[in-house]
Amino acid sequence: MSLYIGLMSGTSLDGVDGALAQFDGDTTTTVATAYVAFPPSLQAELMALQASGDNEIEREALAANQLARHYAQCVAELLRESGRAAPEIRAVAVHGQTIRHRPELSYTRQTNNPALLAELCGIDVVADFRSRDVAAGGQGAPLVPAFHQALFGKQGQPRVVANIGGIANISVLGDEGRVVGFDTGPGNVLMNGWIHRHRRQEYDADGAWAASGKVLPALLAALLKEPYLALPPPKSTGRDLFHMAWLDERLAAHAQAAPEDVQRTLTEYTAVTLAAAIQAYGGGADAVYICGGGAYNSVLMQAISAALGNQVLLASTQALGVAPNCVEALAFAWLGYRFTERLSGNLPAVTGAQGERILGALYPR
Repeated sequence: MSLYIGLMSGTSLDGVDGALAQFDGDTTTTVATAYVAFPPSLQAELMALQASGDNEIEREALAANQLARHYAQCVAELLRESGRAAPEIRAVAVHGQTIRHRPELSYTRQTNNPALLAELCGIDVVADFRSRDVAAGGQGAPLVPAFHQALFGKQGQPRVVANIGGIANISVLGDEGRVVGFDTGPGNVLMNGWIHRHRRQEYDADGAWAASGKVLPALLAALLKEPYLALPPPKSTGRDLFHMAWLDERLAAHAQAAPEDVQRTLTEYTAVTLAAAIQAYGGGADAVYICGGGAYNSVLMQAISAALGNQVLLASTQALGVAPNCVEALAFAWLGYRFTERLSGNLPAVTGAQGERILGALYPR
């Protein structure tokens, strides 16, 4: 038995989710979870670093230092909650914050300072999980399907696990261990950006604002013309494509649209693109389990259910015993475990890499 901490800060830029997990053979047990929010100043800087700008090398380094301190705070909260001490933890596995993702140019950038994190928490740190897959010709993402298969796969019961963070991705867990996974398009990123612009809120809690509006068919049709949606997997995406300037270009012909109607249409956009991907690649699965922040948006969940049709069971991963908001942090704890055991962490069929690879780099305590 061994204990690992996984830390995940995703496209939504809201904060870091942490999970302390115990691994015993094929069994994964969640020991504790924690969440540390990012202050608005850090959120703004991480958003600004999505594009080139003045003095960005120094600005990124300083942001990475701030991230490491928030990661260390999350580690401390996990230890306090679980009653564990740092020497009991085999490693902290940290994703870092994606600021650029361009696998078509053979790079992906997750800003982080894992050396500082190792100093602050006194635990071995494993970081930089995506770059080895990219070096092997892969997309470097999504990495979670391998964990979804390990945790949620069940022989003879094909199912889909869909993560709705800033970007949405699916893991199709088929018979005999077959896995298909890819980013389907935007998750919460456009909805969050729109409500922040108009209401200065970080997200649309339970889809309440979207519920006050209606779907705009012409706008939805314009959004659905995005070429990425028609690409076959393996594929991955992020804020490099789906950002507010992208949205503004498509809103130009809908300048009179009510903001709440745009929010409802963006919710529908996430739902129908996710459902279309599941229907195209779901392999006959009759159950879809949602994790990530989108699982807590009832309007979005209802829209996904309607797009999938009544014959498909839709539930959150809570139905499988894992809270939706801690699945990705658990996934990186698992990737840290795989690294220390010198086991592969990627699925070439998902990322397009030339083969299985051990993912990560070690920063000893």
